[in-house]
Amino acid sequence: MKPLSSWPQSAREKIVGVFTDIDDTLTTEGAITPDALQALQSLKANGLMVIPITGRPVGWSIPFAGNWPVNAMVAENGAVALVHNTQTKQVTKIYQQDLATRTRNYQQMQGIAQRVLKEIPGTAMAQDSPGRETDIAIDHSEFHHLTQEQIQQVVRLLQQEGMTATISSIHINAWFGDHDKWHGAQWILKELTGRNLKHEIDQWVYVGDSTNDQVMFENFTHSVGVANIKRFEKELKHLPKYIAEHERGAGFAEISRVLQTPS
Repeated sequence: MKPLSSWPQSAREKIVGVFTDIDDTLTTEGAITPDALQALQSLKANGLMVIPITGRPVGWSIPFAGNWPVNAMVAENGAVALVHNTQTKQVTKIYQQDLATRTRNYQQMQGIAQRVLKEIPGTAMAQDSPGRETDIAIDHSEFHHLTQEQIQQVVRLLQQEGMTATISSIHINAWFGDHDKWHGAQWILKELTGRNLKHEIDQWVYVGDSTNDQVMFENFTHSVGVANIKRFEKELKHLPKYIAEHERGAGFAEISRVLQTPS
């Protein structure tokens, strides 16, 4: 990972939009800080698209999608998005999976979640579970602590059940389907603009902090980790190209300033 200061101005001035993780990237100790919120406002005011993409549930995300200065918010690792209608002032949910698929998957996932709790001592569901529609989440660092061995046990069980499983900075998320943050990013840009993200990937930047962001680090030409990504550095096969000096929300604000610094 190169220092953020080494990101060339010639590359930065081509950026038209920012995808960003939320937990421990935009937020600090579970809340967005004033500097990170101001960074979002500044990016939008300067004409950039801003789209947070998170493993958090859609229920948890609704108030933020309506109040933060963003174009949309993608939740549950790409499965569902919240789009703010500027005319009605309402937030609308759109999904990658149809209702029948979501209903079938939901029922199956609840049984698997109970198997995790029964077979792996010490595990607990994430407290935001009631807001989830397309995945399940096991808490490992937000309100409940799991060891690395326990985390890997959970992941193995979920994968044995045929689920996709990823580890964020706070949760183990799992779902049925081939979507992920990368597919979610492509999908929401197509929904919002009709454009193909792959065709303009050198005009976007992704900001993240954890192992479930590595699919984005792998696919984005420009990617930045906030400083706390060092916690997961040894576990990442794909690292961000650049790293900020500061952690969490302060790191995102730093990235916003660098992105908007004139030559």
